[in-house]
Parts: sequence; structure tokens; C-alpha cells
Amino acid sequence: MEFTKKFEQLSKNDADIAGGKGASLGEMMQAGIPVPPGFVVLASSFDKFVSDTQIDAEIDAQLKKVNVKEIESVEKASEVIRGLIDSQEMPKEIEKEILHQFELLHSEFVAVRSSATAEDASDASWAGELDSYLNATQKTVVDYAKKCWGSIFTLRAIFYRIEKKLHKHNISVAVVVQKMVNSEVSGVCFTVHPVTTDPNQMIIEAGYGLGEAIVGGLITPDSYVIHKKEGKIIDKNMSSQEMMIVRGEKGDTNEVGVVKIKQEKQKLDDKKILALSEICKNIEKHYGQPQDIEWALEKGKLYIVQSRPITTL
Repeated sequence: MEFTKKFEQLSKNDADIAGGKGASLGEMMQAGIPVPPGFVVLASSFDKFVSDTQIDAEIDAQLKKVNVKEIESVEKASEVIRGLIDSQEMPKEIEKEILHQFELLHSEFVAVRSSATAEDASDASWAGELDSYLNATQKTVVDYAKKCWGSIFTLRAIFYRIEKKLHKHNISVAVVVQKMVNSEVSGVCFTVHPVTTDPNQMIIEAGYGLGEAIVGGLITPDSYVIHKKEGKIIDKNMSSQEMMIVRGEKGDTNEVGVVKIKQEKQKLDDKKILALSEICKNIEKHYGQPQDIEWALEKGKLYIVQSRPITTL
């Protein structure tokens, strides 16, 4: 039985085994998009874990007790199921394979992200519902993978599965393990302007440090509007940034101050804005629909760490 696959072995057709996130990263890598290397712990590994530890019946029993009108019942189910998953040992053969693939990345730190198998379709996105862990090491990667498995049963994820009528579907979860980009600047790109919905405009948001500051709403990023057909910047709005999130020596994430001289400056220079816009246009063209893209800049090189359809237009 195969427990993992490298990104380059996956495509957009593999969402059933690698989840939406894993399949998308594989698809982009095959299309020549600059994606940091990584691998996916396949959904079948989670299924084997649940089967081997014989907790599947208890998970089903807890989900059947859920009444969405009574939040206490959802909280109780989430707590019991996540506790169950946490308390079980990772099957040795899966642990061995994860650690082997980790070594092949030649990276001290990785990002570990949940990737649901019913994820990131144009009418459903688990974005923000599932857990991610940054700066995982060889010592913590296996535990974080297990926590990602458990995150398919968080309070929000249980509500989401019922709201989207997914509770009757067999939802499994894969885990993306990706070389960690220690970004000096990072952000998001919407390949169609989310406010004007003009298909000829894309917007790039940028901030210093790791992307969690933007995703978590801790800072107001710069925003740059690009005319896609003309390939030129048509609007720039620079924001003052006083703090950023950076990686500490031990892999912890720390909030630090931005030096005064840089706070008001443009976070991403014009040349890089246009280079990033070309990459993002190619991703949109490849998928044939507007994309919500996460990107990072490390040592002058741009990386794409995630792309999913925009579900809010």
C-alpha cells in the first residue's frame, strides 16, 4: 500500500487521494509553476489509521449525535473525536514513510497542512476550516500530520460539512508536507479583482514576513492592481506595516517590529509585481477560472504555495 506521493506524481485529477490542496500543488508543479517541493500523506493513510485503530465506529457514533441547533452537541463530538485521534499511535509503516520523504526534502523546516478530499471545488472550499502547522521539524512532523487528520472534525469543519450537505459523503483527509519558504515578503493574489469583479484586473496584496500576518488579519497589506491584458500596474496602495511574523531559530514564529525606514515603503518592487502577475495569469489560464493564490518571496525568488478557485465572485 502506498502512503505518500511527491507533488510531481500528482495532478488535479488526484483530489480523491491527495485532497484539493495536494492535487492543486501537484498540478501546478507539473505545469512548471514555481512550487516549493513537498509530498502528500495520502488520504488512504488516514483511512488505514482509522481502520487499524478501530475508532471508525466511535467516530460515526459521535457524528450521529450531532444536532446543529445545539452547539454543545457539536462541541462534544469534536472534542471526543479529536481526542480519539490524538490518543492513537501512528501506524509504524506510515510514520517510517513520512520520515523518509521528509529526509528527501533536505529542509530543516516544513509546512504541514490539511487537505480534505471534498475540498476546493468551485462550490465548496474548506479554506480556513482545517489546520495548518508552520516550521515543523523532523521531530514534530508526524504529530502535526495526526493533528491535521483530527482537524477534519473541528467545530467549524463539522458545521461546514453539514452546511454543505457533505455529511453523507465519505470525507477523508490527506496531509500536505511542503518545504517551508522563509519569506521576506509574502501575500495573496486574486486573479479577478474581488471588489470590481473586472476580469481584466487582478489584485496582489503584499506584506513583510510570513503570510500568516495577512491571512490572520494582523496587518493591512499593500495592494497593487494590475491590468492583465496590458501587463501594467494601474494602481498601488501602500500601507504602513509596523510588525511582521518571522521564523525563530528553533522554528517558532515570532512577532517582531519592522524597522522604521521600511514601514511605509512599497513591500514588493514593480519588477517583482509584474513577474508575479505573469505567474498568476498562467495559473488562471491553466485552470480556466479565477484563482485565489498564496505566494512568497525568499532570497529574490517567487514561490506559489497554494492556489484554489475563487468561490466568492
